[in-house]
Amino acid sequence: MNTEKRIQTLSMQQIIDNLPVVVFEYTVKPDGSRDFTYLSASCEKILGMKRELLLSGSYPMKVFIHTDDWIEFEQQFDRVIAEVTPFKWEGRVFNANSETIWIEASCEPVQLPDGRITWSGVISDIGERKELEKKKHEADTRYREAATLFSELFNNSPMAIVLLDSEGNVKQVNRGFELLFGYTITELRGNSLNQFIVPQELESEGNDLNSLISAEQVVKIETTRLRRDDESVSVIIYGLPIHLEDKTIGIFGVYVDITDQKKIEEELKIRNSELDNFVYKVSHDLRAPLSSVLGLVNLAKMPGNDDNLSEYVKIIGDKVRQLDHFISDVLSHSKNLKMDVKTGAIDFDSIIRKTFQDLNYMHGADHVDLNLQITGPVFHSDPWRIGEIFRNLISNAIKYRKIRDEVCSVSIQVAVTADTASIEFKDNGIGISPENLNRIFEMFYRASEQSEGSGLGLYIVRNAVEKLGGQLTVASKPGAGTTFQITLPNKADHSLY
Repeated sequence: MNTEKRIQTLSMQQIIDNLPVVVFEYTVKPDGSRDFTYLSASCEKILGMKRELLLSGSYPMKVFIHTDDWIEFEQQFDRVIAEVTPFKWEGRVFNANSETIWIEASCEPVQLPDGRITWSGVISDIGERKELEKKKHEADTRYREAATLFSELFNNSPMAIVLLDSEGNVKQVNRGFELLFGYTITELRGNSLNQFIVPQELESEGNDLNSLISAEQVVKIETTRLRRDDESVSVIIYGLPIHLEDKTIGIFGVYVDITDQKKIEEELKIRNSELDNFVYKVSHDLRAPLSSVLGLVNLAKMPGNDDNLSEYVKIIGDKVRQLDHFISDVLSHSKNLKMDVKTGAIDFDSIIRKTFQDLNYMHGADHVDLNLQITGPVFHSDPWRIGEIFRNLISNAIKYRKIRDEVCSVSIQVAVTADTASIEFKDNGIGISPENLNRIFEMFYRASEQSEGSGLGLYIVRNAVEKLGGQLTVASKPGAGTTFQITLPNKADHSLY
């Protein structure tokens, strides 16, 4: 029987020694001394330290436990001994080659009759587990970083971005989308985007776009969409599918607002058209009086011509003045476009009366009846542009007077406040027909055969008012005169003295 027990004991010892863990026993004696009292043979294989060294008591735990883990270990271990409770700890230890090993120690206490307390348990090598945990932590960290970067990019992008599911329904929109279109994610989530922002006439385009993207095609399209207030917005849409394991699981839509760009393009087209018209009209209106002058010069040189040359000189003088006025208007137009607005105090009375004086050479200027009323505080604006506005309005009032009437009546009422100047300019001239009224501010447009001007006067007036940030309206009836209403902002706080 004793032999069988020895055999059983040896068999059990072999099993213990071949376990992938270190079986240990740690004993605390009544006098307070403590140390390992048993370590299985796998100690050297797993911990890299000879068990005889640890059992000798000459190798304290503080030496082989990692410095960064010692304090936490010591506090926990002392508490376990004092309270006689189970112990479980994981941390780093150094082997005989000073290499770091991650271990987990777990044991239960047993109080013996002689006063000794023994903790029996196992020590496991958890290096592989810790490496996996480290990799998982790194992967989780990279995922969180990527998710955070994506979230920040998505939410804070100035462009409007929408995320759709594979069915084309809204999953998420960013702040840029809400600002551009006026809809919140609460209103849009789970719904088709087409019913909110796609114009009715472009419904098929919206459906086709979703189909193209779902079919794994990246698309770019320039089109229009609607805001919540039904205002049209010009956009470039970039659509791209989101793939997972060769399957489209969603759609990203990026909307770039190009409304301002389109307005600039349209304005540029208008400016280019005006430039073409400008070049043509300038060359024509410059050559016409010059051709007349050259014709008269050639006529005067003809043999046997006994015409009164003083009449030729008078006609040439008229043509030269006409040419000079035209060049003056062209230069005024160019100056208005290029010159910065310069603010100063405006003396309406002085500007208006000086303008009449400067235009007294015009036929009919000596038969003008002026009614001028100016009320309110000092007004501040651009003196040159204010002068150009009145020069062209007064010039037109004289040009388009009623020929049969001896008196050209001009009424100018200026009411100034702290914020604005309201100007009413009224004449009793021939008036403007309804079909011409909407075109009088076009470049080189002449609404009457009575005109001998450049056709730039009211065009300059409109542009000068716009440069000053004002508004301009006109009302007229044939035979009943014309009234211009101009409202300009008072720039008193920005004046340059």
